[in-house]
Amino acid sequence: MEKEIEIDGLKVAYEVTGKEDGFPVVLLHGWGCNHTTVRSIAACLQSGLRIYNVDLPGHGNSSEPSEVWDTADFAAFIKKLIERLGLENPSIIGHSFGGRTAVALASDFPFHKIVLVDAAGIKPRRSLNYYYKVYSYKLAKKLALSFLGKEKGERFVDRMRQKKGSADYNSSSPMMRAIMSKCVNEDLRNIMPAIKSPTLLIWGENDTATPLSDAKLMEKKIPDAGLVAFPGCGHYSFLDNPMGFKAVIREFFKPELSAKT
Repeated sequence: MEKEIEIDGLKVAYEVTGKEDGFPVVLLHGWGCNHTTVRSIAACLQSGLRIYNVDLPGHGNSSEPSEVWDTADFAAFIKKLIERLGLENPSIIGHSFGGRTAVALASDFPFHKIVLVDAAGIKPRRSLNYYYKVYSYKLAKKLALSFLGKEKGERFVDRMRQKKGSADYNSSSPMMRAIMSKCVNEDLRNIMPAIKSPTLLIWGENDTATPLSDAKLMEKKIPDAGLVAFPGCGHYSFLDNPMGFKAVIREFFKPELSAKT
């Protein structure tokens, strides 16, 4: 059942599935995706739980923020959504950027349980080549706008961005690009020790977007965390190994799935 609600002037869309009186679970997708990307995760649990599968602001059918948000802003928004929906003692599952948001929120919100799937949140180590590309792009942008004028300069910058930017960055609106740039450079490892909820980390061993080393660091930083890594799987481990993923996540939620409410 697809629904929408307005919070702070922003429309947020979400899909509700599962057992009507089941334990509530908030499900957050990754950057550049929407709730349909993680429907298979919802399907793993909807036989006994109540799943609230959210389109994050700026994604799917949810409104785009009018200001450049950081991760804390996304977390605060999801907290308001949980409160507006009246969810008591919910769990949260986040993939990639959704995992980043879950980490930020869980550091001061007492979730029942947490699942982080190939989650972001650890700032990657940057090579000299990365910084060369970033600063050469910024310099070229400044020069193009100065010497070609606004219209021609912006066209030149756009062509350069299409060649050099990531797929997620290029497919985003100007506002969401600014938000992505801000969030991706945030390192959340310092707040991870404040997460007290039981936390399951599920990862693909071949994940190149959020490498397995990030998961191992999260496992050390989060007090009550355990890691399951799937060989041969990448950043979408829940799609690469659906049967293994289902078995692991259902075992984690076994008491809630079998509870009579």
